[in-house]
Amino acid sequence: MIYLDKAYFRNSRVLLLLLMIRAAYSDKHIVVDILTKAFDHNKSVNFVVKQDKNRIRRISELMSYSFEMCFAFGEVFLSPERHACALILFPDEQRTTLKTISWHIELIWKSIGVMNVWKVLKRSTLIKRQYPDEPICHLWFGGVDPSYQRRGVASKWLNELVREDISRNRPLFLETSTQQNLSLYQKFGFQIYQQLEIAGHMLYLMRREPKYIDLKGVQGE
Repeated sequence: MIYLDKAYFRNSRVLLLLLMIRAAYSDKHIVVDILTKAFDHNKSVNFVVKQDKNRIRRISELMSYSFEMCFAFGEVFLSPERHACALILFPDEQRTTLKTISWHIELIWKSIGVMNVWKVLKRSTLIKRQYPDEPICHLWFGGVDPSYQRRGVASKWLNELVREDISRNRPLFLETSTQQNLSLYQKFGFQIYQQLEIAGHMLYLMRREPKYIDLKGVQGE
């Protein structure tokens, strides 16, 4: 249990607002552009999308789909300067509607490709089997515009995402196929709880336990 006095809580919220904002729907093109660039060479993403001359467009369609899902059933965050973003999904809040069905169909047609559906579903099912039977917070995609990478942006951004997760008191899950990112995630409390070998590359499943905060000290603010 962590106890915060009023000054600490107030200062933390000010810092949070300075470094993280909830994206508006009109920010979709910015988010999609950042993630398309950031995941251009990502092994997991390129496993999912059909590999042809339209590969980049297909990655963009995947990010567009992911934005819609997270905007509807989670959170979409942007850094104020629009250089970094994150898509967070709350799986227990997902609902099947005519709209989501249309998103799935578009994803298959414009991004995955009909012939790849089975392998992508198999991968998704395998990952979901590793989740606990409790509400979780899933960091689906998080990225920094490549033009601003290696400037400490990722560390600051992840720090703020962790703060947001703390306020929800849910375990935070993510998957990565980028081995060099493991130390960064571990720095912020993530631990590898499973490793899956998929199509010749290793996928690391990571979890961060929630930090419960007693807010009695901030009542009346």
